[in-house]
Amino acid sequence: PHRTELYEDPPSGCWPIVYSPDYNITFMGLEKLHPFDAGKWGKVINFLKEEKLIADDLIVQAREATDEDLLVVHTRRYLNKLKWSFVVATITEIPPVAFLPNFVVQRKVLKPLRTQTGGTIMAGKLAVDRGWAINVGGGFHHCSSDKGGGFCAYADITLAIKFLFERVQGVSRATIIDLDAHQGNGHERDFMDDPRVYIMDAYNRYIYPGDGFAKRAIKRKVELEWGTEDTEYLQKVHTHVEGALNEFQPDIVVYNAGTDILDGDPLGGLAISPQGIVKRDEVVFRAARSRRVPILMVTSGGYQKRTARIIADSILNLHSLGLLGRERAACAVGSSSVDQMVRDSAKDFSSLS
Repeated sequence: PHRTELYEDPPSGCWPIVYSPDYNITFMGLEKLHPFDAGKWGKVINFLKEEKLIADDLIVQAREATDEDLLVVHTRRYLNKLKWSFVVATITEIPPVAFLPNFVVQRKVLKPLRTQTGGTIMAGKLAVDRGWAINVGGGFHHCSSDKGGGFCAYADITLAIKFLFERVQGVSRATIIDLDAHQGNGHERDFMDDPRVYIMDAYNRYIYPGDGFAKRAIKRKVELEWGTEDTEYLQKVHTHVEGALNEFQPDIVVYNAGTDILDGDPLGGLAISPQGIVKRDEVVFRAARSRRVPILMVTSGGYQKRTARIIADSILNLHSLGLLGRERAACAVGSSSVDQMVRDSAKDFSSLS
């Protein structure tokens, strides 16, 4: 396989939480034209810092996926299409992007998405090494090898799995648990006839993308009605996650943890409470961790301002329940005494919880 920086080992003391400030899409207010909170990834990290769970030198810095990395899944033809601003405008659903010169689009829109994609690939290897990993971004589940859509320009889930299959000894079976409100038609198309990948997908049956062809790849299909609420939802998630992991024993679980199931989401059409989302993530982590199957979580869709707080609360909950690993130390070599103090107080925090 080609040489990639994405698989270089981070210092062993890092938390397997992957992020870069480059994730956030911010320029000229254009990001406000999409219902997406295009700074949500940074907000999640800020909440986790406030709660002393992490510090900058404790998380893994995501690196941008290169063309060579992307070509592990994407066709050259597709990557060339992204050199047309109107194509990117269509995929991201931000129409004014069509009128920007492509170098601006590359730097301000696609680079953040490529960095998040690099983050998912890195988190795949980290999950296998550490038992779990969270990419604070990623989850672009509407993109397949030759077609983007629904804000998804790169197929990060497919990429993370293909990288593991090709490069990591002992990883030959994967389960995707897709709990975003939308059907994950991108990875479904990519793994349509691949017996190594088992897909469970729970989604609002009436909304985008309604991809009938892609549905044939779903091994466990949970089609939800408008306005589904916590009790019914959590019962279905629990039953089907357990069933999926009993039916097929994977070497890695990729968990697409979209928060667009939240009550009031303009696109999701479901009615799950913030507590319901936290509980859902707990159910999935418990199922994977109790079976000692490595789990990689990506944050995917979620289109409200309060989303970032809920994601942070969920990660804090997983930590307090002992569902995240115990390891903790400095990532950066030779960090300052201030960092040491931060870490000591973080240690105190983790021993309390």
